[in-house]
Amino acid sequence: MKTQNVLIAALLLSGVLFTACEDKDYPAGLSEYEHHYYIVYVPNNNSGVTVNRSQSELLKFPVQFYSEFTRNYDAVAHYSVVTPDGVDAAVIDEDFQIVDRDGNAIQPDGNGKYSIVFPQAIKAKDTVYVKLLNNPAPGTRVVEINFEDNITPDYRVDIFSTAFRRTLTIE
Repeated sequence: MKTQNVLIAALLLSGVLFTACEDKDYPAGLSEYEHHYYIVYVPNNNSGVTVNRSQSELLKFPVQFYSEFTRNYDAVAHYSVVTPDGVDAAVIDEDFQIVDRDGNAIQPDGNGKYSIVFPQAIKAKDTVYVKLLNNPAPGTRVVEINFEDNITPDYRVDIFSTAFRRTLTIE
């Protein structure tokens, strides 16, 4: 009797496995997402980074640009420096600078946004660089470097809610 129950259970389970899958022909993609890309910090989380103010090496925040296409335009991701509420804010050009890979300060556009350009909207990795200025002011300073949506008539660079922010704590 026990063997018979096992056999029946196995037959029912195999029947469910073979009938549970539909055979559908899904389209390769939806047109409304053909020019929709994503930018995220790597690793894929909103973790914070704590550093000593006297650190002389550039801080490197790696990012991933997600795309499955090559386009005839460059996709631009935007990020900005944000001061979280209720903390002693790190001040740009006093505590730190946003810089290029060679350590040269870069400036935001008129709206306070920095840019990373992805030529031909091709999937790529890049880096946000931060240079500490060894400000002697006492206390811990905090700032966030946040990616923002960039919506244009030609494309959209979107963010993941789980990986759009790097909180930098300078001790």
